Order: sequence, then structure tokens, then C-alpha cells
Amino acid sequence: MRRATLLRAAEIYATRFADPDGRVRATFELLWLSGWVPHESQQKPLRPGSAQARLADALGTQEITSATLPDERSPR
Repeated sequence: MRRATLLRAAEIYATRFADPDGRVRATFELLWLSGWVPHESQQKPLRPGSAQARLADALGTQEITSATLPDERSPR
């Protein structure tokens, strides 16, 4: 945002919302967005299912699959 835009916004706000003594009592919020795009030299992800090791083994935990989960449709 350019400085002129902020100054014009402050001028309009002061004209419309200033107290009788000329003070503007207000709060405002700033929203900051940042984006990222991968560079063409960045490593590409491997295709799904091409892993050489299991994540559960690397983490030292038991793998949970859909076969080990309870069926959501069955009565409890």
C-alpha cells in the first residue's frame, strides 16, 4: 500500500469520525499476507507410493490403517 493511500484514508476518517475537539479515537487492524511459489530448481515430490521406508518405522510408532480403525457405520 502506498503512503498516499494511508494518508488519504486518515484524512477521510478524520473528516467523518473526529470528536468535537478534533481527535480521532480509533483502532485499526493490519492484515499481512505473504505468498510463496516453488522455484523450478526446487526438488520435486516423489510420486505417491514410492517410499523406500515406512514413516511409522522412522517415528518408532505403530502404523494405524483403515483396517485397524473401528467401522464408523457399525453400532457401538
